[in-house]
Amino acid sequence: MTARMRVLALMVVLLLGPLAGCASTPAPVEPLSGRLAGSVSEALDASVRLLLERGYVVRHADGDLGRVEAVLARWPGYRIRLQVEPAERGSRIEMTAFQGGHPLPPALLQPWLMTLRSRLGAG
Repeated sequence: MTARMRVLALMVVLLLGPLAGCASTPAPVEPLSGRLAGSVSEALDASVRLLLERGYVVRHADGDLGRVEAVLARWPGYRIRLQVEPAERGSRIEMTAFQGGHPLPPALLQPWLMTLRSRLGAG
């Protein structure tokens, strides 16, 4: 391989190397899920009240779809998404939290789930 070809190959590697990570897809976000006592509308109402009490601003809420998205109105800028669906006895909730666009571990939402359960009764 000539020196010119080595330089050209090195340039290609240097130019395209940073793009190699761009093609990968992010890992799917794993929600925390659990059962709640009460209907979907009761679970959504309790969830929205809890979010507002904790300083979140509800950006989107759709009772028909059972969805809520809220953001923390102060630093460090958390975002929470909730999805509530009917279950055999009560409702089922899925919660996902993000900080700066990155998903947070589902276990961080466990206190939220416990608070919702206590407000709605055993789930």
